[in-house]
Amino acid sequence: MTRKDAAGHQMTPTDQYRKQIGKQDWKKSKKEVKAQKKRADQKQSAMGAKEMVLVAAALCALVGGLYMLLFWYLGERPESVLQEAPS
Repeated sequence: MTRKDAAGHQMTPTDQYRKQIGKQDWKKSKKEVKAQKKRADQKQSAMGAKEMVLVAAALCALVGGLYMLLFWYLGERPESVLQEAPS
């Protein structure tokens, strides 16, 4: 069995050289495209400093709000308890 490009004719040395250069360029560009995609994925998946500060601030606000709610709810005493307590 023969290869597709060697099927019926001999290529001139110039054409062979051009074909070889084309294969090498394609291999280089394929590696570069893969590297560029990898960098883009890392950039998208990495959490920036701004986002980390926002997440930390939201978490602090949530904990602070929960603390204030519990402080307000548990801090109130019913009047009946205050009147019945011995002084």
